[in-house]
Amino acid sequence: MLSKSTIKFIHSLQLKKNRDREKMFIAEGPKLVLELLQEKRFSCNQVFITQSGHEELMTTLENSKNLPLEIIEDFELEKISTLKRPNKMLAIFNQSSRMANPDFSNKITLVLDDIQDPGNLGTLIRIADWYNIKYIICSEHTADVYNSKVVQSSMASIGRVEVIYENLQNWLPKMKLPKLAASLDGASLNDFPAFKEGFLVIGNEGNGLSDEVMALCDKRIFIPRLGKAESLNAAVATGII
Repeated sequence: MLSKSTIKFIHSLQLKKNRDREKMFIAEGPKLVLELLQEKRFSCNQVFITQSGHEELMTTLENSKNLPLEIIEDFELEKISTLKRPNKMLAIFNQSSRMANPDFSNKITLVLDDIQDPGNLGTLIRIADWYNIKYIICSEHTADVYNSKVVQSSMASIGRVEVIYENLQNWLPKMKLPKLAASLDGASLNDFPAFKEGFLVIGNEGNGLSDEVMALCDKRIFIPRLGKAESLNAAVATGII
């Protein structure tokens, strides 16, 4: 039986200040939890799991006997879940430590300037994973990577893509590789040569890139528009580019 203090602690991790203090975050559902356990980027603090979820875990995951598991009832999972339809398991993972000196050479790296929507950030992480982009650099005011909506929408890609937060105005000038900004007043993507090394800089959903960050980029590109839509979702634009 889950104690009141355990339920309260799990609920507390919905707030960034508590996640930052405890250095933990929540993941829910078999696909997400099992993939993160298999990737092993994040160490697992605790798994709360129903009987049917436990059977699935035992058949899917090797060396599951050493996991810190607590089998709970379906109604208990509902008490701690943030999902409309709780699904078999909820895990608490320890946040990873920051990578000291990432190597950005010979690869494309995403740079996000104040992406606010957690779902957008999760989708951007998933897109990066699809194209084997290893690093995403976020401005300090971009949504928290450990927000539950980010974690869920990343579909476990958070376990394969390193997300790093920086003051972009201080950090970008130190980077010597090309910086390519997505902009409505840029050159057509169709006329741009292949981009194989450097930084692709994506702006805020409503306001685009800040003037300060735009000024630090080398070139601007625009996705040719055939219809009359005013703009594209940040994650969709990133995938197209």
